[in-house]
Amino acid sequence: MNKFILIYSVYKSEVEAKEMVSKLLKEKLIACANLFPINSLYEWNGKMEDAREIVAILKTRKENWDKVRDFVVKVQKGSTYDCPCIIKLAEVEANEDYNSWIHSSTI
Repeated sequence: MNKFILIYSVYKSEVEAKEMVSKLLKEKLIACANLFPINSLYEWNGKMEDAREIVAILKTRKENWDKVRDFVVKVQKGSTYDCPCIIKLAEVEANEDYNSWIHSSTI
């Protein structure tokens, strides 16, 4: 059974997250995404930040990691985040039908 990966990525708004996911889907780089509102606390440039953001969990073939990472970084860098968050969480397995769908939905 082919495995796939989950990618964790953060966006400033739901609109921005949906735009990115739509672009990734159009390019067939991901099969789907789940969006979650979160509250992020972090230090940036010496200042404590408390931000509402959207997390996208992206699902794709493991061999698409570099393509998805580079695509997201290219689109986000300098426009929304100076330091985009895109993390490969894990190589995962699912039930056979779902796993097949992930692979048939991506290139």
